[in-house]
Amino acid sequence: MLFNSLQFLVFFMVVTLWFYSLQTQKSRNLLLLVASCYFYMSFVPKYILILGFTIVIDYLAGIQIARATGKSRRWWLILSIIANVGILAYYKYANFIIDNLNGLLHLSSSSQGFDALDIILPVGLSFHTFQAMSYTIEVYRGNQHPERNFATYALYVMFYPQLVAGPIERPQNILPQLHTFSNYNWDNIKEGITRMLWGFFKKVVIADRLAMVVDYCFDNTATASWYVLAIGAVFYSFQIYCDFSGYCDIGIGAAKVMNIRLMENFSQPYTAVNITTFWQRWHISLSSWFRDYVYIPLGGNRKGAFRRRINVFIVFLLSGLWHGANWTFVLWGGLHGLLVTIFPSNNKQTTRTNHIIKAIITFIAATLLWIFFRASNTGQATDYIANIFTLQKGSNALGINIVELVLSILLIATLLITEYRRKNHLISSNKVFYVYAVLMAAICYWLGVFGENQFIYFRF
Repeated sequence: MLFNSLQFLVFFMVVTLWFYSLQTQKSRNLLLLVASCYFYMSFVPKYILILGFTIVIDYLAGIQIARATGKSRRWWLILSIIANVGILAYYKYANFIIDNLNGLLHLSSSSQGFDALDIILPVGLSFHTFQAMSYTIEVYRGNQHPERNFATYALYVMFYPQLVAGPIERPQNILPQLHTFSNYNWDNIKEGITRMLWGFFKKVVIADRLAMVVDYCFDNTATASWYVLAIGAVFYSFQIYCDFSGYCDIGIGAAKVMNIRLMENFSQPYTAVNITTFWQRWHISLSSWFRDYVYIPLGGNRKGAFRRRINVFIVFLLSGLWHGANWTFVLWGGLHGLLVTIFPSNNKQTTRTNHIIKAIITFIAATLLWIFFRASNTGQATDYIANIFTLQKGSNALGINIVELVLSILLIATLLITEYRRKNHLISSNKVFYVYAVLMAAICYWLGVFGENQFIYFRF
């Protein structure tokens, strides 16, 4: 059930109306849990069993960690981590490991190599795995009391607005809200709907329109001219931003309608003046997860500059691998790690002109690295970049007509201006809210690109 589908809109409205008809928090949580199960099962129903298994393990581990003393506390934490990482490794990385083993042995699956496993990656596995681990780690650290109500804990992991593509939440934020009954709040509903409409706009009007050019460029890397490839790379930077942040806007807005506040996952990343700042603004929930649970335990910046650089590089390699079982993602993460270690953030005040220049340079760097993220293999990525810098001559076609190209550029400009000027998504005037809602719905209907356009981050 994709967010950008009529099925989801009907599902959301039914669940929300039913939610507000219930008069106890327990009944509301049960409704949201059942709805979240239905939402998850709309993708591949059998994988609810995997999610259910990890939920049971982590629920019991959290209780036992709080009860136990001494080394046994750590063993319960290790059990939780092994269960989560083990499932993630099997479904996401098993075939990647097999492919590379066959390559090292110069074998293929058709000869005497290892046969690939017939497995499908469960949707959102990387997201809810990390969210589940944050719970047991926080209980172990003494920062979170164990959740005794199984349904409430299950809802913490499965809450449908952020289940399959984040934000990766923390128990300290979500669990207290699941224990607090909240009355109907019109401001929250307006803000939530406004946020959802903005997310739909970013996804179906901008991201899916830019995807037509991006797909054409990556399908024609060898024959397209260098500036067509450059346009495709820039468009992909905005496609992936609008696609991923659009999903988060819809999810955050849907939760807000039900008085549940999710963490922000983006903060104008393409205005960052260096790669370090970029990562403080892009996929914030993942960056903070790796900071708190990997970087700091490795020693952070407490053991000297060289060790800090090593720790940063390890984190970015793992971040790349988290995104996908492909060397393109490992290279993407590793190159980001190199840039962060070479060009650390500084808080020096700069002139407006210098700020703009640094932001443009950072955007260009991020855009070039996104090519690795989008390419199907490292060869295609390096060819794509080489064809840009060698000023390859070739076809000037973009896969769309001039009207669509101009419209795409205008939409990107609208995005940048709106997100730069907007402070929040609350429209205080009811009249303005109604006009905005009707106008945005009409724009999405008239200018939207509809079809089976899955969100990019669903595959992670």
